[in-house]
Amino acid sequence: MQTVGAPFLLFWLIWGHSCALGGKVNKHKPWIETSYHGVITENMDTVLLDPPLVALDKDAPVPYAGEICAFKIFGQDAPFEAVVLNRTSGEGVLRARGSVDCESQKEYTFIIQAYDCGAGPSGADWKKSHKAVVHIQVDDVNEFSPVFRETLYKASVIEGKIYDSILQVEAWDQDCSPQYSQICNYEIVTAGTPFAIDRNGNIRNTERLSYDKQHSYKITVTAFDCGQKRAKEDVEVHIEVKPVCKPGWQGWNKRVDYEPGTGSKQLFPKMRLETCGGPLSGVKAMVELQTNHIGKGCDRETYSEKSLQKLCGAASGSTDLLPAPSPSTNWTTPLLTDSGRDSDLIYRFDGRQAANVPDHVVPQNLTDQFTIATWMKHGPSPGLRAEKETILCNSDKTEMNRHHYSLYVHNCRLVFLLRRDFAQVDTFRPAEFHWKLEQICDKEWHYYVINVEFPAVTLFVDGVTYEPYLVTDDWPIHASKIDTQLTVGACWQGGEIGTPRFTQYFHGSLSGLTIRPGRIETQKVISCLQACKEGLDINSLESLAKDIKFHFNPAQSVLVVEGEDVDSINTAMTKVSYINSRQFPTAGLRRLHITTTVQCFGEDMCLSIPDIKAVVMVLPPSEPRITITGSNRLVRPASDLRGPLGVAPFKELHITSTVMKGDSFGGSRRPGVMEVMHNLDYCDVLVIGDELNPERESLEIHHSALLGKHLDATNSTSGISIYGVDSMVHYEQALRQLRYRNWRPATLTERKFRLTCSELNGRYTSNEFSLEVSVLHHSAPVEHVNHMAVQPQYMRPVHHPLMIHSLNSHMSGAAPPAATVVIVVCIAALVVIVVIGVYRIHATHQEGSREDEDEVKDSEVDWENSALTITVNPMENIKGPQALSEEVREEEHEEEEEGEKDEELAAGVTSAESDNSDEEEEEENDDGREEVKERKQKGKLEWDSSSITY
Repeated sequence: MQTVGAPFLLFWLIWGHSCALGGKVNKHKPWIETSYHGVITENMDTVLLDPPLVALDKDAPVPYAGEICAFKIFGQDAPFEAVVLNRTSGEGVLRARGSVDCESQKEYTFIIQAYDCGAGPSGADWKKSHKAVVHIQVDDVNEFSPVFRETLYKASVIEGKIYDSILQVEAWDQDCSPQYSQICNYEIVTAGTPFAIDRNGNIRNTERLSYDKQHSYKITVTAFDCGQKRAKEDVEVHIEVKPVCKPGWQGWNKRVDYEPGTGSKQLFPKMRLETCGGPLSGVKAMVELQTNHIGKGCDRETYSEKSLQKLCGAASGSTDLLPAPSPSTNWTTPLLTDSGRDSDLIYRFDGRQAANVPDHVVPQNLTDQFTIATWMKHGPSPGLRAEKETILCNSDKTEMNRHHYSLYVHNCRLVFLLRRDFAQVDTFRPAEFHWKLEQICDKEWHYYVINVEFPAVTLFVDGVTYEPYLVTDDWPIHASKIDTQLTVGACWQGGEIGTPRFTQYFHGSLSGLTIRPGRIETQKVISCLQACKEGLDINSLESLAKDIKFHFNPAQSVLVVEGEDVDSINTAMTKVSYINSRQFPTAGLRRLHITTTVQCFGEDMCLSIPDIKAVVMVLPPSEPRITITGSNRLVRPASDLRGPLGVAPFKELHITSTVMKGDSFGGSRRPGVMEVMHNLDYCDVLVIGDELNPERESLEIHHSALLGKHLDATNSTSGISIYGVDSMVHYEQALRQLRYRNWRPATLTERKFRLTCSELNGRYTSNEFSLEVSVLHHSAPVEHVNHMAVQPQYMRPVHHPLMIHSLNSHMSGAAPPAATVVIVVCIAALVVIVVIGVYRIHATHQEGSREDEDEVKDSEVDWENSALTITVNPMENIKGPQALSEEVREEEHEEEEEGEKDEELAAGVTSAESDNSDEEEEEENDDGREEVKERKQKGKLEWDSSSITY
């Protein structure tokens, strides 16, 4: 029950007074407030009014007349109703007839009136109050979640910029009240992104974005209303990062792989120049291939100096002053070598090493024309006043300290000194020639050639000619009988001091130091000797635009492309290629550097194009396996060795080379062996065991066998070396014509040789092929017998000849027992009979093939009155019958007589006879074939059994 106000009490006092006076029953109208304000929460039915709904009537406490029977609402189809709670007190309540939805209508305004109960129970003569205005506000409930207006938001930004707002996302809420319908907060759900969002939905970047780092971002955003209700579905935001329009090259790869043997490969097939649309008048691009760390400045052939000169057509007669160390070239043994790169022989001098070249190697007379050539890598000398650094020096060996000629570096200047003798000139003549070049101290490899045509001296550096900037004259040297000493890496000071020593040491690296007297080198040969086998190239020149200009440096390591149109430049740059013509190139990185300048109309330079740095990765080549095959044993009669042409030990030689290749088949790569053809640069035949005795034997090759080939040969008592860059076929042909002669073979039973071949100066070497030449002797009978054991086929023969002497032999010690002698004689007889049978069968099988081999001349054999010692050596050819070798040993006095006859025969054969033509050999072979045919017609060999001792 609500408290009644002062007006209500006053009303009742007045009404009571009137009743006391006995007035009319329902004299007054009910009374209510003039206006009401109410609040209702949506989805509920009770309205809270202010002031409360109460109606008063002055007729109270008169029954019916003073009571309130109803409240009526008028207008707007208000979904409310007023209910009287207490008729006497006039209290009522306002409530909703159904569901009230704030989202449909937030406020309601209507009229309300109060009705009393009238004069009696029938309600007649009722009265109503005045009209009061009721204003109802519907309170909202947070029943809806925020919803984004878009299902996907997209935006783009330019890299490198910080934005205050990249884009704005917006969400809304269906709730009606400001509290629940407003979005109070946005949040980025995706973690670790360089973006932030404010309460208004504005997205900004928190750091500078990079197109190269990431082209686009995808982030998820959610929203919260002011009641902290989260959006039912989050929204995706796609932000694309666009590269800022930076002038520069685009569409190129930082690494390009090059597979050996693939020829020319494009470096930038999709390259293009971005100029940001500005008008241009010209573009100039320079592509530089940096190969300073490869070999001697680039990938060159690593053959020996002699082989390279032969390959390039240089004149013969040059002397290699820095050869590979060997027993015959041992003066380079103490020097430091740096030959870790593909067998490229490099000598490193640190100021403490030098070499004296032997007198027999030094050219004695250089004449007025000669050439000095060398590879050199040299840096600045330490100290303010550097000493002379001698590369090559020819000075007095003793007594005095005169320099006859020398090549040295002093303060990054190359100086060549040439002092002539009075016997040659007697006037003041040019003596010192100076060149000042950057290449001398740039710590890079360069090829230096000094051509002397006295008094003119010309220097070539990497094939480019340089004249001396300073020439000083001097008097010639007085003639003397003092010997001179040629040194490399320092100068020999043999006189005017207590102890002779080296001085003026060189600091740097040298390779291929040669001197050639009597001739100067041509420009063509010099260019060939220093030519790089790798470089830049341009494919499809015919497809280039007419306004494109390009040029290379001599080494093809620098390419300059110029044009007026950007599209033409782009086309030209896509044609730039790398090529390496070596079959087995040096693997590793080659650096590429591209610099570009752009000109605009009326300006020298208007755009700055960043330089490009990339690499070419040359993949390792498939290493070849060089294999030498052929017959490992050659059996020939002594008469063949004594012949003017001797025997050809390597007549059945074959040289092959294979590589492992990964072949694509059925979608998978599997390795396989493939035969390849490539060059060789030397083959060495070494004598195993005692060296050759020049007085009775030789191993040589006729000069005609080398004609038409890039081959040369040198021989010694240790063997023979065939060298020069040429095909395996030519080496095969040359080795097959190698001849071994022995004009005193009486004491010789066998000669062993070992053959090895090389490619790229020992980078790839073959197997060691061993060959044994066995001598078949024919002689008069002797009283002692040699027994042999036949070895089984396919077994490697190991010879341990067992000599069993007869009772007639001259022996020291006691004679063997009688039983032993009988057993030995029986075994010997049995073996001899078996051998004779095997030999006849073998001879029958060999009749068909005997015409292709060097025949054994049996006409000299005297089988009568002979005691035989026969040794059977099975051949190592598993496809044919075992070959037999016979060795007939005479008694000591008969062997001496035969030796004297051989010496007389050998004395009649001169060294010139070993160079006879092939026609003479064919005639001799034809005569031998006729003799063999005659023997075949006679039938089988006749053996005199009376000559066999049992």
